[in-house]
Amino acid sequence: MIFKCKPFHELTVDELYEILKARSAIFVVEQNCAYQDIDGRDAESLHMFYEEDGKVLGYLRAFEPSPRTAQIGRVLTVHHGTGLGGKLLKKGIEVVRETMQPERILLEAQSYATGYYAREGFQVTSDEFLEDGIPHVWMTLDCR
Repeated sequence: MIFKCKPFHELTVDELYEILKARSAIFVVEQNCAYQDIDGRDAESLHMFYEEDGKVLGYLRAFEPSPRTAQIGRVLTVHHGTGLGGKLLKKGIEVVRETMQPERILLEAQSYATGYYAREGFQVTSDEFLEDGIPHVWMTLDCR
């Protein structure tokens, strides 16, 4: 298994296809949620993923929505319960801190997954809200 981290313009066509395939499999099919995954943020994002035999096993993206702020999103693993999710999130935070040097990292977490993010230091910073019919909260990690 190989970790890769690339800006959008460096992704190969095959890598982009596998990323979009994994995102669709998890967020649209598995979660039974029709939503607009292609949201205009991919071109400005840093894409981080674990790959094996050309297949994406875990993925997240990060971008800067405002100065000194990074946002992580589209966090997924294709096979659940393997520990890859924790490894991916830890590595993603490390890369974001090194490359973007933010004061804080934000993410929009599905409410059931707040414990997963809290293990890496994220704290809930909003009331629960619905995003595409799924309960979410904003979470923040202070990097100062």
